[in-house]
Amino acid sequence: MTQHATPPTTGSMQWLARRIRVPLGFVTAALYVIEVARRPAHPAAIAWSLALVLPGLALRGFASGTVKKNRELAVSGPYAYTRNPLYLGSMLIAAGFAVALLSWPLALLLGVGFALIYIPVIAGEEQFLRATFPGFEDYCRCVPRLIPRFTAAKAQIGQVVAPNSPDSPSGFSLVLYRKHREYNAAIGAALLYLSLLYLRPMLEALLHRFR
Repeated sequence: MTQHATPPTTGSMQWLARRIRVPLGFVTAALYVIEVARRPAHPAAIAWSLALVLPGLALRGFASGTVKKNRELAVSGPYAYTRNPLYLGSMLIAAGFAVALLSWPLALLLGVGFALIYIPVIAGEEQFLRATFPGFEDYCRCVPRLIPRFTAAKAQIGQVVAPNSPDSPSGFSLVLYRKHREYNAAIGAALLYLSLLYLRPMLEALLHRFR
């Protein structure tokens, strides 16, 4: 969801999620490098992975250009289909790179990591939004937490602007997209694809040189 900048600090699961997020990221990155280095690239798998990665990037980009953290409950754009388009986009991207590598260990680690981190984080964010926006309960009744609806929710939702906020609900904004630096996700994905194609040959060349 990521509709507020600072998650609530209460709850043991939220605390655990924050503590393991960075170490788990390093473990995942290390496993990714190991998997890339130990097996040749599969062009067909890389091509198929784009069917997950590109929609994931588009979903995250659209969501980042829609949400106004702490000021407005986003209910338009991708938020009319799922309450957590940013996290859903991240899951699609991660699944795509697991497909590109044809790596079950990486897929398993990503699945466990997402469950340990995102389940408590989403619960904490919903607690904050429920206390901040009177219309959040109406929104929850119309829009699923993660798996998207087939059609956009059009039901009337109560107050979606935070008290004392001058903002009004709006659509996609390129300014917001840039403010949230969502372009970093596309840059990161491009670098990962380059590593899939060129990291193993580079490592083999280095090993051959020092033999």
